[in-house]
Amino acid sequence: IILAGPSGSGKTTLLSLIGGLRSVQAGSLKVLGKELQGIGKHQLTKVRNQIGFIFQHNNLLKCLSAAGNVRMSLKLHPEIPKREYRQRVTAILESVGLSDKIDSYPAFLSGGQQQRVAIARALVAQPKLVLADEPTAALDSKTGRDVVDAIQRLAKETNCSVLLVTHDNRILDIADRIIQI
Repeated sequence: IILAGPSGSGKTTLLSLIGGLRSVQAGSLKVLGKELQGIGKHQLTKVRNQIGFIFQHNNLLKCLSAAGNVRMSLKLHPEIPKREYRQRVTAILESVGLSDKIDSYPAFLSGGQQQRVAIARALVAQPKLVLADEPTAALDSKTGRDVVDAIQRLAKETNCSVLLVTHDNRILDIADRIIQI
């Protein structure tokens, strides 16, 4: 699903609320079957662990390689055995076309490669939902298309829903549904 609308209309705020990154102040918000209004920290963590996040600025840690950045996401999931980390990380980075960049640090990756590491990080734990906030904003049109195609393909392969905020009209065709805010 693509969430579109003008600047300042509340798209990123809504994504932050859905992802549990901001607290619901009033009303009701149900995500993955859980009411977020008044939810406790432990339950909120359980909801967040079912969500992958892709931010406009990839938020990669400069001190970690591509594999390290993706592996970091797995550490939030105690149900995933540590012996699976290497295989999962390698497989997801290969699936986004970065098999030759596994040991590369963000400073040695292009913007598109960094964003693909961010996609891998968001999807490696096979979340039920991915929230993507302007993932193509800093990319040229071809690289932006490659990034959203990778998000779409991996989401379908892992049976994951995606809510993507964008101003980029060039990628609207990938959506199964477009919501205007």
